[in-house]
Amino acid sequence: MKPSFELVASSGHTSFQVRQFEERSFSAPYHFHPEYELTWIVQGNGKRYVGAHMCDYFPEDLVLLGANLPHCWKTTPPADEENSMSIVIQFRHDFMGSGFFNTPEMGLASHLLANSKSGIQFKGDTRPVQQKMLSLLDENNTLKKLILLLDILNDLATWPDYTLLDLQEPGFVLSATEKERMSLITAYIVDNFQNQLSLKEAASMANMTYHAFCKYFKRAYRMGFMDAVTNYRIDFAVRQLIYTDKSISQIAFESGFNDISNFHKTFKARMRVSPLYYRKQFKSLDNN
Repeated sequence: MKPSFELVASSGHTSFQVRQFEERSFSAPYHFHPEYELTWIVQGNGKRYVGAHMCDYFPEDLVLLGANLPHCWKTTPPADEENSMSIVIQFRHDFMGSGFFNTPEMGLASHLLANSKSGIQFKGDTRPVQQKMLSLLDENNTLKKLILLLDILNDLATWPDYTLLDLQEPGFVLSATEKERMSLITAYIVDNFQNQLSLKEAASMANMTYHAFCKYFKRAYRMGFMDAVTNYRIDFAVRQLIYTDKSISQIAFESGFNDISNFHKTFKARMRVSPLYYRKQFKSLDNN
């Protein structure tokens, strides 16, 4: 099972991401990304894959994954109508600046992140951390969100009961060339997704021919270039629907779609509901 690279979209409002996922079965494939990831399973059961490690997961599973560590949660089909649900925090090592985790005050957190290269499952009563993750999801003040994240990292850095998961495989190792190439491609998509993107320009940025780039991208990302761009645009639109009161048409254009009907069609194909229904569904869930 070879992992695919996941491009984590940025909201543009914060230096890290916190999201809630709710679906019948977790759909993310076995993948990796340069962000650290803290995942709390709110509802759902199945198999958790972290590197070469596999075991069962249940509600309240709490795991911190290091950068570029391949992972996925494969859901056991539920016997009832209950959906699978998770809350996920993602951040890069330099989200607070390149030297932030080298400061004396962040010594324990730095050790935590070093251990996360193997994946860390936190045992015992993790409800205090879960509650802070819920607060982080609901908080609109960006400074308070940042403080909450640091508070969560401090809790995990001093957590007494945990298990390191994948001790045999420290992560998906990328060569310096691969890292640079993926960074260039990612930067091109992030900087230009709201405009018309060019496959030829992306290939040029990666210092590859058009045909070589298409083959490379599909092999590395497990999808075509424009499919990855579309996924990024929809991911961006989803957060705009959740966290802003902007109109559907404004969100469509800001997400890189120059045609409203195409946005509706693409969104429904990816999310299985219309943008308006998705917003209403999330708001009603948030108010319960």
